[in-house]
Amino acid sequence: MKTKYIDLITQSFDFPQDEFELDGEYLKFNGIDLKALVEEHGTPLKFTYLPKISQNIQKAKGWFEKAREELNYEGTYNYCYCTKSSHFRHILGEALKNDIHIETSSAFDINIVESLIEEGLITDDKYVVCNGFKREEYVENIARLVNNGHRKTITVIDNYEEVDLFSEAIEGDFEIGIRIASEEEPKFEFYTSRLGIGYKDIVPFYQTMVKPNERIKLKMLHFFINTGIKDNSYYWNELTKCLRVYVNLKKVCPELDSLNIGGGFPIKNSLNFEYDYEYMAKEILLQIKMICDEEGIPVPNIFTEFGSYTVGESGGVIYKILYQKKQNDKEYWDMIDSSFMTTLPDAWAISKRFVMLPVNRWYDKYERVLLGGLTCDSDDYYNSEQHVNAIYLPKYDQAKPLYIGFFNTGAYQDNISGFGGINHCLIPQPKYILIDENYTAKVYSEEQTHQDVLNTLGYK
Repeated sequence: MKTKYIDLITQSFDFPQDEFELDGEYLKFNGIDLKALVEEHGTPLKFTYLPKISQNIQKAKGWFEKAREELNYEGTYNYCYCTKSSHFRHILGEALKNDIHIETSSAFDINIVESLIEEGLITDDKYVVCNGFKREEYVENIARLVNNGHRKTITVIDNYEEVDLFSEAIEGDFEIGIRIASEEEPKFEFYTSRLGIGYKDIVPFYQTMVKPNERIKLKMLHFFINTGIKDNSYYWNELTKCLRVYVNLKKVCPELDSLNIGGGFPIKNSLNFEYDYEYMAKEILLQIKMICDEEGIPVPNIFTEFGSYTVGESGGVIYKILYQKKQNDKEYWDMIDSSFMTTLPDAWAISKRFVMLPVNRWYDKYERVLLGGLTCDSDDYYNSEQHVNAIYLPKYDQAKPLYIGFFNTGAYQDNISGFGGINHCLIPQPKYILIDENYTAKVYSEEQTHQDVLNTLGYK
């Protein structure tokens, strides 16, 4: 009878996989020796494998370039990284090695862009696409960026007032985009996105508020849906509606030449994850080309804004199982040495699932467990995997420490949890490691100390 954890995995999935393999009884992730990492740095431990960022960018650029060639698609393809997924300098530095552009969402983003321009990492030929609802400081910062010479800044208009705000703040001519307020899936609590301008209002908005202003060039129509790029009727229906708007807008605005299809390439959240990226890239361009050809207009240049896809699969968190609590006849709680609410807030807030695997003891027998965090909050737990409503791990043995890893955690988690700040129940933030192409590990930040926390709270 096969009762070992390795048996469970090999019977359930194709294993090993590109990024996951075993070295003896120890797990490797993208070739990283996790055993050595834990032995040197302890747990809890967060890490980023920087080369994965460049690898994913190059894959996506390759899929779209291949599709362009096969379809004879004459528009260009422009890969943007949306900084809100992770603002760290080391993330932006790695991403910008790959001839890409930047998408921003708030005022401080522009300060980051200006810093990167000073370093020479963002040059005048790179687009800065400015999204989001724009308060006064965001408007001022965007205007400063344009007035200081970065003319490839595209302000994506989110509401009617922004046209006048930027006309007053920016000197000379400037380029804008308009964001479509897309309709949401039926499961949402509202029908239409709060961001952007409605489908039926965009052409009238252009004709009455944009076209009369000779300083403004409308370059881009921006389309984004929360569910991301999925091969389902909802996505294709919304894309078709967007293309009809683009066609109608192009007929009255000849300078319009770009379509931003937003973000949405998914990342791996289970060992049984499947997604045909190459097919989706080609099918998107095909749908765009078909409609443009039918209407007799040139195909647009394509912009994408990939955030989670860019950085998500570069990250991981490793915990140690401290203790097992048996609360009744069926529930075994494996307690980790940190908190899910503070280190993986999406697991708590939106029940997001990540790839979770043990780092060691793969040849031990397994059991069904629940995972509990250290806070006193009843919601600080992780209770199922993406593919099954359960968690299985090697059996708890106090004499044989068990380490577990959560992988592909690199997007949003640090921003949402408030990196460097105060966490729920004052659970300290873990040590954070950066790993380069030579597998050299560098400590970016040490685990929070009590003095770090007291200083932030105003104590002596």
